[in-house]
Amino acid sequence: MTEQLSFDTLKDQVADGTVDTVLVCLVDMQGRLMGKRFHAKHFVNGAWEETHCCNYLLATDLAMATPDGYASTSWENGYGDYVMKPDLATLRPVPWLEGTVMVLCDVLDHHSHEEVPHSPRAILKRQVNRLKEMGFDAMCATELEFFLFEKSFDAIRKSGFRDLEPISGYNEDYSILQTSREEHVLRPIRNHLWDAGLPIENSKGEAETGQEELNIKYAAAMDTAAYHTIAKHAVKEIAQQQGHAVTFLPKWSHDKVGSSSHVHQSLWQDGKPAFFDESDALGMSSLMKAYMAGLLKYAPDYTAFMAPYINSYKRFMKGTFAPTRIIWSVDNRTAGYRLCGVGSKAIRVECRIPGSDMNPYLAIAGMLAAGIAGIEEGLELQAPTTGDVYQGDTGMIPGTLRDAATALKSSAMLRAAMGDAVVDHYVRAAEVEIEDFERIVTDYEIARGFERA
Repeated sequence: MTEQLSFDTLKDQVADGTVDTVLVCLVDMQGRLMGKRFHAKHFVNGAWEETHCCNYLLATDLAMATPDGYASTSWENGYGDYVMKPDLATLRPVPWLEGTVMVLCDVLDHHSHEEVPHSPRAILKRQVNRLKEMGFDAMCATELEFFLFEKSFDAIRKSGFRDLEPISGYNEDYSILQTSREEHVLRPIRNHLWDAGLPIENSKGEAETGQEELNIKYAAAMDTAAYHTIAKHAVKEIAQQQGHAVTFLPKWSHDKVGSSSHVHQSLWQDGKPAFFDESDALGMSSLMKAYMAGLLKYAPDYTAFMAPYINSYKRFMKGTFAPTRIIWSVDNRTAGYRLCGVGSKAIRVECRIPGSDMNPYLAIAGMLAAGIAGIEEGLELQAPTTGDVYQGDTGMIPGTLRDAATALKSSAMLRAAMGDAVVDHYVRAAEVEIEDFERIVTDYEIARGFERA
């Protein structure tokens, strides 16, 4: 990541009182920022070298419970420490919080000081380095979709998450009129993130009541994952500052369309787009075709990284612009994989499967691993599908988290690319979500069967 704030500049800002707080953060399994708030003077005096955290931070569920079944840590092993090693190249201001800067950390084993392999940053870094050894740079961009609500997080929580009212009353896709009413939230999001060093492109209304989209310019894969993670965190904090809640839940209501997080990707070599071949009818190089063939072949293997929760799979419905099939097409928004920038140096593949709840480090790592496999295996890309891709029942996206977890568990490709321990760790994470959901009695069950069963 390009350094947004040098350590020398930080020391000057701490000395003159401009900065008094440093957020020292790791990225957890769910793609959230976890860590500590340091007094800035203590940080620059020595804490910049390392700090420590409980190793349960990479073995929890969304609710921060400590489920059993993880090989990396447990009650039996005493929940020891990890080392959080600040990556000073990630220092950046946090303009929406007074006097605050942020730094991301690598997570190291307390004894060996080696990177913890199931840390999301380490997982993506490994695939990026594999590509570098092949002579390529992975470039990506993500789209963040979310819903904005009238009330605050606290008010909604106290209401039991019922009677949710989006901030608008109608589909606001591309609407300038409606989004002008939301500028008290979206404008500070754009401006603060830009000032934090994120290359924000735009925001827009999306295709539902209260639905928004934030777009960030493409960058190196590690940077893109960081931008996504920081932006998602900032959207929540800035919305709360303005008295509103947001959700990145892919499907918060059965009668609303879902929220996605499309991932655009391409490989570059020596500063030039390696996916482009002007002699090809669509502009696709043979490298791109093999890479895309890998994406398609192994899509079930990494679906659990793109759709990590029970709710994730409620989004995959026909006629909602969410994909249902592992298929590619040319500039077709009903396909799981869309070819963009046809015939130009901007040619790229957009994966439309990930939901707004994805951890970008894991999802992008899974895609890169699949693309690498496609190149190494010399896979041939099938012809693009035309027409309404919803019409058909072949090549379906795994329909449930259980199906996706089974595919992840049996993936020889990902085990070779990431290691058995990493795959087993995230299989267990999926199992935890399934086990927790299956013990809960839902409102649906009660309303449907209370009298009539």
